[in-house]
Amino acid sequence: MEEVEFLETATGANPVGCVIWMHGLGADATDFEPIVPLLPLEADLRFVFPNAPVRPITVNGGMEMRGWYDIDPNSPLASGDDIRASVEAITQLIEAEVASGFRYDQITIAGFSQGGVIALELGLGFRKRLRGIMALSTYVNDHEHLAERVDFANVDTPIFMAHGVSDPMIPITRAITSRQTLLDLSYSVQWQEYAMGHQVCPQQITHIGQWLNTIYSR
Repeated sequence: MEEVEFLETATGANPVGCVIWMHGLGADATDFEPIVPLLPLEADLRFVFPNAPVRPITVNGGMEMRGWYDIDPNSPLASGDDIRASVEAITQLIEAEVASGFRYDQITIAGFSQGGVIALELGLGFRKRLRGIMALSTYVNDHEHLAERVDFANVDTPIFMAHGVSDPMIPITRAITSRQTLLDLSYSVQWQEYAMGHQVCPQQITHIGQWLNTIYSR
């Protein structure tokens, strides 16, 4: 995968941490940037919003759009190579943030929908301790074989999972199955569900800010 383009913003001059936040299918790096000023943050943070590459998406008739991986309903696990390539690309972003002065344990990896799949895949398998993993309206890819892919460097890393109870794109049952898979492997999961579809709501934005405050005050 080519080097990832990204937007960056910070809430103050001396951020105590960095949040790398990935968008969902068909969106781009601008999708979550407007949320930053709405977060009730108590500490200054740097936010990095990467752009997924443009690729044909099978489930959408081969239409080209930004996506972290292809989705083929007839072959649900065929996206593995794409997912691994995206994980590698975001890992390079993490390394760049570390090279710029952040420690690994100051970095939170976050994502919505497809981006959340990458956040979980990367965070659970990363060999250095991260500060947090945020997974919004998403699921664990190939959860039945997750235990074979994880690295327990992040077994104590806080995970924030949130989902809409009426999500038409990713049924909440899929997210609940993913949460249970994480709990069975002794991960620490904070779970929130909201009366919404495949989106983000104001109450959730408040909870995200509170969660970030909690993990960065440790």
